[in-house]
Amino acid sequence: MPATPRPGRSARCGSGVSACGPGEDSVGTPDASPGNRGSMTAADYDDFAAAYTVENENGLFNAYYAHPAMLRLAGDVSGRRILDAGCGSGPLAAALTSAGAVVTGLDVSAAMVDLARQRLGEDADLHVADLAAPLPFADAAFDDVVANLVLHYLEDWSGPLSELRRVLGPGGRLILSVNHPAAYAIVYPEADYFALTRYSEDYSFDGRTVWLTFWHRPLHAMADAFAAAGFRIAAVSEPPPAADTPPELLPPGMEGRSAFMCFLFFVLEAV
Repeated sequence: MPATPRPGRSARCGSGVSACGPGEDSVGTPDASPGNRGSMTAADYDDFAAAYTVENENGLFNAYYAHPAMLRLAGDVSGRRILDAGCGSGPLAAALTSAGAVVTGLDVSAAMVDLARQRLGEDADLHVADLAAPLPFADAAFDDVVANLVLHYLEDWSGPLSELRRVLGPGGRLILSVNHPAAYAIVYPEADYFALTRYSEDYSFDGRTVWLTFWHRPLHAMADAFAAAGFRIAAVSEPPPAADTPPELLPPGMEGRSAFMCFLFFVLEAV
């Protein structure tokens, strides 16, 4: 089961709202049937890890949207022990390390971990691990966990959230982002918003087309899963892109708007 975000999406407008979705040349396929398109495997991610990293290093949805939002929600991290769950090639881990955090990273893709090690150094604390399995860390090992664009790749949240809660100390925080459930309803108006639904979309990474599979769940199902795992919601954020975003990267339909609907961000506190 994939545990790392690979968003390389374009934006399109729907219902008068700027929303993330497949670009003009993309074909989205909401699909609740397990037989039509299989989920990505670690080997699949290994195969396009380098292309993904190149494509997203300076792209809107990572460099100017998700990463700045996650760092803003994390606040002062100096001296905090942070697990980057689904670290990919390590850009968020690098920023947290530069801010004074003691960062441990994990990713299901060995190729991504190799790229993260190139970025962070040979001594970086990095692990190949799957969020769908028990984590290789002691109880209360971390002050914070960041999971940037990870959980929407997982059908089951109960096990991963319980494990992330286990490795957090008292009062620890889980700071996460997922595909905005309302954006799914805008991009796929005929789909059932309230159903747990698997859907696939194609993305272009450095000229290569890759199909990614996600799981949509409604907002109330997210909140229920957080509570069941022992978290309370401390903050919800629908942020604008970073102030220094190049105008040419912004999606169409942004005239007169300060933000677009794409990802939803949470700060959860362990209880």
